[in-house]
Amino acid sequence: MKKANLLHNPTAGDNDFSKKELLKLITEEGFECTYSSVKENGWDAFDDETDFLIIAGGDGTVRRVAKALMKRKRLQKQYPLALLPHGTANNIAGALQISGEAREIVQRWHHNHLQTFDIGKVNGIGEDLFFLESFGYGIFPRLMKVMSKISDEVGESADEKLKAARAVLYDIVLNYEARPCTIIADGVDHSGEYMMVEVMNIRSLGPNLILAPDADPGDGYLDLVMVSEAHRKKFESFLLSEINGEEKHEFNFTIVRAKTLKIVWEGKDIHADDERLKVEGTMEVDIEIQRDMMQFMITDE
Repeated sequence: MKKANLLHNPTAGDNDFSKKELLKLITEEGFECTYSSVKENGWDAFDDETDFLIIAGGDGTVRRVAKALMKRKRLQKQYPLALLPHGTANNIAGALQISGEAREIVQRWHHNHLQTFDIGKVNGIGEDLFFLESFGYGIFPRLMKVMSKISDEVGESADEKLKAARAVLYDIVLNYEARPCTIIADGVDHSGEYMMVEVMNIRSLGPNLILAPDADPGDGYLDLVMVSEAHRKKFESFLLSEINGEEKHEFNFTIVRAKTLKIVWEGKDIHADDERLKVEGTMEVDIEIQRDMMQFMITDE
């Protein structure tokens, strides 16, 4: 019998899973399982006899677990990760094509293969800064700032939160000032004036917006997505189609694939995944892809 450690965020998503319900579901499928709440101290003291870790939560919970794993020495045991997504956006689960009812997902763990997952390493802002989803400047970190201020006014369901975030993002795009940005990707200059620069490891970010449709978190490349002042109206149209639930209006802005990047941005709106970063003045960063840092359990539906 395989042994798992359930890492649970009890506040994620619509709070549709309790500790008792999750443990019952997992053990009924034949797995031995211990429980840890990521909201409590000591949750990251992993047992060497554990075969794999289960992450029950959203993208923020996955990042929290990743941080704990990155702190471990490479010679220590590395754990495969199984996802039970129940956050708001679940962009990472989407990138790994993990979907369905919780019991269906757990049943598929009996027949899985491991998919490697790269991370993006950022040098120039503090120590050990990395991202699983994206690192960027401009409108998305501004969206995070606004949403944090109006969180009490937004509905509690994941669907309501996503709709509100898209509407707020549209308002931001209408007025956001494009700024000069120096960008060198694998030695090629892509500098210009941009309202959005996102270095993406997966295909979507924020409120489930697919901005890098061909991104693969295990291919050794990052996808650099840029929206210039000249493409403001085009981006507005893309967002409106998403807000109105129209047939997928494919995002087809400038995308460059690279392994290393140097970026200089003259602004304060910066983020790594769901974390807004505080910087003062012009910031220069070097970004590189780090291969095979994590492994996820993937199944064929």
